[in-house]
Amino acid sequence: MASQALISAEGFVMRIHHLNTGTMCPIGQRLVNGTGSIFRRARMVCHCLLVESNDGLVLVDTGIGLGDIADPPRLGRKWVRQTTPRLDPAETAVQQVKALGFSPNDVRHLLLTHLDRDHAGGVPDFPKAKVHVQRKEYDMAVTHQIAPPDGRYITAQWQHGPDWAFYGQGGENWFGFQGVRALGDRESDILMIPLPGHTLGHCGIAVRDKGKWLLHAGDAYFYHAQIAAKPRIPFVLGIFQRRADMDRATRVQNQERLRALKAAHGDTVTIVNSHDPVDYENCRCGRHAAAAA
Repeated sequence: MASQALISAEGFVMRIHHLNTGTMCPIGQRLVNGTGSIFRRARMVCHCLLVESNDGLVLVDTGIGLGDIADPPRLGRKWVRQTTPRLDPAETAVQQVKALGFSPNDVRHLLLTHLDRDHAGGVPDFPKAKVHVQRKEYDMAVTHQIAPPDGRYITAQWQHGPDWAFYGQGGENWFGFQGVRALGDRESDILMIPLPGHTLGHCGIAVRDKGKWLLHAGDAYFYHAQIAAKPRIPFVLGIFQRRADMDRATRVQNQERLRALKAAHGDTVTIVNSHDPVDYENCRCGRHAAAAA
């Protein structure tokens, strides 16, 4: 857990805390992390952001929740077997919020990149928070107006009936990305950016630091070198990414756009993803920090 101070456009001093809300340890370290032994377990994280904003606490993704840890089979036996999550209650977002001296009720907004099990598991731990998602993601995961892949979503993670807020119509241009909307259509320092492909309603969340941005790209890419000038990804991780794609062509296109964004505006926009420990540790140690803590 690490934090960095940010200044909003209105002069309000925000602070971003980088949280790992679920460690996963699949077999084949070199084939997943790109280094080490194929016989050792890899390390993947659930990288979330806790933002102290001028509208209360904002949590970007929620990772694995207390309900998941109390009942691991609900995550899916195959998923648990393949990813081998640590399932440590201390890693949950709600416990880390408490450890930082806040109450769970201080978290006003949950901004979800998408509703996969390792991103939405903590939603029930913040029952008073408004949950912000792309409408297409909600239509697939919650109401099934769009038929989801079998077993993709864990409906128990929102059976308590969250207060939803939807995005997906209208919006502005942000570095060439269309349909971008501000949090609640009023918080101009926190943006919802459509990045479909991994799921049909997948999005990224950008937080502004007086002219600079931190873009949490969710699962739009899995490995830091995928948005490098010469992209690459470890073999097994690449297979998992392809199998998880709902629209591979769109996911690949959005990765190319993120790569171009980094190449053209890397001094202005820092891009991180959800599961790469390299991205997470760079933020935690301040190497990705937009401003010093």
